[in-house]
Amino acid sequence: MTFVSGPVTVRTPASSANLGPGFDALGLALTLYDEITAEAVDTPGLEIEVSGEGARDVPRTSDHLVVTAMTAAFDLLGVRPEGLRLECVNAIPHGRGLGSSAAAIVGGIVLARALVENGDERLDDRAAFQLAVDLEGHPDNVAAAMFGGLTIAWIDGASAEVERLGTGVQVTAFVPPDAVSTEKARGLLPETVPHRDAAVNAGRAALLVAALTTAPERLIWATEDRIHQTYRAEAMPESYKLLRQLRVEGIPTIISGAGPTVLSFARGIGEWAPAGWAVHELDVDVEGARPL
Repeated sequence: MTFVSGPVTVRTPASSANLGPGFDALGLALTLYDEITAEAVDTPGLEIEVSGEGARDVPRTSDHLVVTAMTAAFDLLGVRPEGLRLECVNAIPHGRGLGSSAAAIVGGIVLARALVENGDERLDDRAAFQLAVDLEGHPDNVAAAMFGGLTIAWIDGASAEVERLGTGVQVTAFVPPDAVSTEKARGLLPETVPHRDAAVNAGRAALLVAALTTAPERLIWATEDRIHQTYRAEAMPESYKLLRQLRVEGIPTIISGAGPTVLSFARGIGEWAPAGWAVHELDVDVEGARPL
């Protein structure tokens, strides 16, 4: 088994998980992308260049998340290059609930596979997805990043499963200047929630699948959540304030993933952004991570 000649580039989409009531299950791929380029070389060593989002913070060592994912994929493929050159051009904000870590993991796996001749036959999509879930720890963001579209993901025993659906929704992402760690946001969640709240969320999650695929007029009801967003409000008060303001106006709005990005299923509402926040009007990515 050998490596392909020359560099390979993979584009990986941002993703929004939960989408309100679909906690740890629903994901949506978005048209905001990281691009990573790598080349297997004969000279031992690792060269990493990073530009864009997170460039000042991420390591230039084997601890870089893309490299970690590539190494895990190479091990499943049964081969490692002598040396590796890697360039990351990041557009997905880090620590904002838009799936930057999932994009790095999925992008690294797809890139490693593309660098190996016949790699997609030796590591098929199902195995690649399982590896991504094992590395990330939960399936929602990596499912959307890998397959594109609207995804429903779950874990059956040790096996990661996914169902992909098409959707034509458009969104506006309000991205605050400061990050919130996923660990901190998860740490605010209670061990148990009231049965009535769980029942409401189950119904809304079912309705949300319909709203995103065939009944967009139901989105304001379908995006109601009672089991995670309110509990996390203290970690992102400005985000929660904007969420409530937009929903009062009848605009279907959720906290993206663990936050603090606020995602609305609407366009032309950028004037609602607080000072210093970035606004991205996005479509749904339909391809997922892929070599260019």
